[in-house]
Amino acid sequence: MGFPSSEGAELGTALAHPPRDGPSYSCLLGDSLQEPDLMIANGDDLSALAALLAWQPDALRPGMVIGSAGMDFPCAQLSRPLDMFQMFKLLAEMGRKRAEAVNNAPAPAAAPQHERRRRIRLDLDITDPADFIKMRRQAPRGAVLIVDKRGALRDHVARLLAPHQVAVEWTESAAAALRLCAETPVAVVMINTSTPGVDPYALCSEIKRQDGAERIAVVLLVNQASGYDTARARAAGVRGLLDKPMADRHLLGALKKLLSLPS
Repeated sequence: MGFPSSEGAELGTALAHPPRDGPSYSCLLGDSLQEPDLMIANGDDLSALAALLAWQPDALRPGMVIGSAGMDFPCAQLSRPLDMFQMFKLLAEMGRKRAEAVNNAPAPAAAPQHERRRRIRLDLDITDPADFIKMRRQAPRGAVLIVDKRGALRDHVARLLAPHQVAVEWTESAAAALRLCAETPVAVVMINTSTPGVDPYALCSEIKRQDGAERIAVVLLVNQASGYDTARARAAGVRGLLDKPMADRHLLGALKKLLSLPS
């Protein structure tokens, strides 16, 4: 979070090639809907530090600050110039402690609700709670539509959402997807970007142009090797992306947020 493009690219390259005797790492893009297991923030960027604090780092959700934050944080801090050996040593230790915390943590009565904001508010919010109630929008209603070359993902998502009684539909055709969004209640559209004959950005734009489709959340399922065009995605109205392959907890967590389902 908060690194200049050159330093961010350097960090991403380093994390993609960790020491052979340590853990491996995967970097999430800014538009990712997946919650990270670890956050690294630029200590010289106020918004990144605010995002780190809002994320509430602890043993289960470790964080790291690189640079001169000017204050103490409940997480590891490294100064510049960055010592990569020291960084990977700390990351491995954080990962070990996180695994221990996960194994030893008692099951909570209700899972804590964490939400990673795309834009962190730094101002003091003095809005009256009653005004928030007036502004609150109804939870999205409708099916999850999956656009993919095969129906296996549809079957898998249907099993994950079975306790919540959410309908899950599937098509491999852009034209059929548009028709389903126009004629039936659809809350979320998940488009596999490798689906033959489907331009995911163009399909999202066409869905969003339909009457009443502004609240449909369009999510792209992306293979990191195939890339993700951030500018096209945002121009088309894409809500975000999920990397393939993904663990069920990440997939279900993203769907619950998009559908406003209970934990």
